[in-house]
Amino acid sequence: MAKKILIVDDEKDIIDLLNFNLRAEGYETIKAQDGDLAIEKAKNELPDLIILDIMLPGKDGWEVLRELRNNPKTSGIPIIFLTAKDSEIDEVVGLELGAEDYIVKPISIRKFLARIKKVLKKPVLPTQRDDEKIKIGNLEIDPSSYMAKVGGIDTALTKKEFDILYYLSRRPGRVITRKILLDEIWDNNVVVVDRTIDVHIRKIREKLGIENSDLIETIKGVGYRFKAEK
Repeated sequence: MAKKILIVDDEKDIIDLLNFNLRAEGYETIKAQDGDLAIEKAKNELPDLIILDIMLPGKDGWEVLRELRNNPKTSGIPIIFLTAKDSEIDEVVGLELGAEDYIVKPISIRKFLARIKKVLKKPVLPTQRDDEKIKIGNLEIDPSSYMAKVGGIDTALTKKEFDILYYLSRRPGRVITRKILLDEIWDNNVVVVDRTIDVHIRKIREKLGIENSDLIETIKGVGYRFKAEK
C-alpha cells in the first residue's frame, strides 16, 4: 500500500512541486496551506508522514507540531520541517520538539526524496488512547485511577509525578524537553524552574524501583525520553 504524505506549505508552487515528485515516486499525497487545516487533515487522514513548513497562516509550524504531538491519535506521525528558516536555533528547536528531520529550502528534489525515504524506514512508534492503561515489564500505569503499580503493588506517586510519568510513557522513544514538561504539567501562573523537573524525575525513578530505573532516560542538555521497549 502506498505511503500517505501530508504536504503543508502556504506557497502553492512549493506544494505543486512536492506533490508532483512525491506522486511520481508512488506516494499518496494530501495538501494543506494553513496550520489549522493541517491539524484537521492529520487527525482525519492519519498520514504516514507530514512535510511541514514553519511560516504558515493561522497556527504556525511550531504550534502544529506541538498540537499533533500532544494528541495521542497523531503523536506517532513522523514530521519533517521543510522551511526557509535557516538559523541553527530554529533547527535545534524543531528537533527538540520532536521533528524527525529539519530541511532548509531550497533543497534538491533528489536529496529531499532520500531524506523522506530514510524517515519512512523508521518504525512508527505506537500511540496510546487517553484512557488506556500502559504496561511495560512489571509496571502498569492506569490514568483512570491515577495509579501506577510495580509488580502489582500500588506505588505512591504524587499527582505531578504521575502526570510526568504518564506524559512521557504515552510518547515512547520521543525526546521531551524540560520546557515542554513545564508547559504541559504545571499551571502557567506557577513559577517553576528546570531543576524542579529533575527532582521529580529522580523521585519517580526511586519509586519505580531499581528494575525500572532505566525506563526514563536522561538526554543531556535537552530533557527526557521514555524507552520505547524494555
